[in-house]
Amino acid sequence: MKLEVKKLAFLSVISALAIILSFVESLLPPIWSAVPGIKMGLPNIVIIFLLYRFSIKEAATVSFIRLLTVVLLFGNFMTFLYSFTGAVLSLLVMWLLKHINKFSQIGVSIAGAISHNLAQVVVAVLLLSTKEIGFYMPVLAVSGTVAGIFVGLSGIMLLKYTAKYKF
Repeated sequence: MKLEVKKLAFLSVISALAIILSFVESLLPPIWSAVPGIKMGLPNIVIIFLLYRFSIKEAATVSFIRLLTVVLLFGNFMTFLYSFTGAVLSLLVMWLLKHINKFSQIGVSIAGAISHNLAQVVVAVLLLSTKEIGFYMPVLAVSGTVAGIFVGLSGIMLLKYTAKYKF
């Protein structure tokens, strides 16, 4: 019982951290102003950490709590639609690749970032009925690779520094 309360408290704090990272990321200037929408994916540090430290259940729960809170505070239905589809595909791809056990945490993170971008492009193509948006995908794949490396390395460091704690 005590361990479950400790785990719930930890997941609550880490959900707040993911929300704060989303807010901080929204305040940062565009990485490349010629291409809108490219972000580092700071909240995904928390998600990849949870996927490796706990399970997909905890990662999905915190991801959904973060997503819902951020959309309610700063977004709209369209923001939710793009973010939700990206988050779901990303989490499923990362979970699958993690369990295949042939990819490093950085590789899993890169695949998560690129699949997140892919899901958002597919939603945009479907909603806007403009398949040309797909031409944006190579740029997003490059930025997703860079972001995935950063998120993966950050997740590795977070796992290393929290390994001694029991939840």
